[in-house]
Amino acid sequence: MSLIQPLPASPLDIVGDIHGEIDALLQLLGHLGYDRQGHHPEGRMLVFVGDFCDRGPDSPAVLELARALVQSGRALAVLGNHEINLLREDVKDGSGWFFDARMARDQEKYAPFHRPTSQQRREIVEFLSGLPIALERPDLRVIHAAWQDAQIEAVRPLPLGSVREEYDRWEELGRQQARESALEERMARELEQWEHGLESHKHQPPFLHAHAEFEANKQMLNPLKVLTSGVEQKGTATFFAGGKWRFVKRVPWWDAYTDPTPVVVGHYWRRVHQIDRSAVGKGDADLFENTHPYAWHGARGNVFCVDFSVGGRWLARKSATPVGRDFKLAALRWPERVLQFDDGHVQATQGFGVEHGSSKIQNQPADEL
Repeated sequence: MSLIQPLPASPLDIVGDIHGEIDALLQLLGHLGYDRQGHHPEGRMLVFVGDFCDRGPDSPAVLELARALVQSGRALAVLGNHEINLLREDVKDGSGWFFDARMARDQEKYAPFHRPTSQQRREIVEFLSGLPIALERPDLRVIHAAWQDAQIEAVRPLPLGSVREEYDRWEELGRQQARESALEERMARELEQWEHGLESHKHQPPFLHAHAEFEANKQMLNPLKVLTSGVEQKGTATFFAGGKWRFVKRVPWWDAYTDPTPVVVGHYWRRVHQIDRSAVGKGDADLFENTHPYAWHGARGNVFCVDFSVGGRWLARKSATPVGRDFKLAALRWPERVLQFDDGHVQATQGFGVEHGSSKIQNQPADEL
């Protein structure tokens, strides 16, 4: 079975990035009309866009529920970049709930957080190992970060269960290219001249050109990385994201997406109200700065990001501000094109099929519209 799997013909509820926020997920499922076993009285089906884990208070509970729903045939899911990090044992900011090596460093930002038992760890890895990268049917495509035809076709022949092996293979090709082109040596010289490393938020490095070239090359060489973390190119400014300084920039790939089939993604930290993205570790450019929070986007107005930044709720808890105001979990109902939020709010989306630049809805705080 391929890493690109079919979507069923039933009406769908496509749930955005959850990031360990089990209470938000349970509230959302209730508002959508599902019971705890994933049954819906109208025969609808859940679809998860990935990023179940990290940052939030109970990633094990989120993954346990998702696993039960998927294995019972009541839901479908694709892998996000955070799940791939887990499978590859690539320890990142916010993953201390799973990795001992990160647990102490994550205490200040994300604690308290639940950790899995040994049995849960085995079940999580087994479950994630069997998930696809993308889902499709004639009227809809679902993927975590980017639908790119060349990368989709590179991944389509790969069988379920092969993600870690294939991802590692492409990563090694990127490192091999860096060695053969002397890029690796240039990177080492850059770090010799910068004593603070790349994980200290207090010390911003100069723009490191070799690091930028390496990041961009390695990103675009790996089809699985493109599909799960987006299209990137060498940047022009240094920014802090994901616990380290970076030198590439994300590309709004949807502005060049001209296929007629709509695409639903997560990953990009959209927001209903204005938020300080740097405070939640998102120091890169906001790709939705000029897009209405409920609008479809892209060249043909047929791409929708359903990630409404619930992964930032740790910041609301730390700052004693209302947890659900700025950082929300949402589901896009298809074919209705209606948003259901975890607080019960229902909102029609806007601009479906409106071509980019013709009647583009500019962004305003949603409570002022």
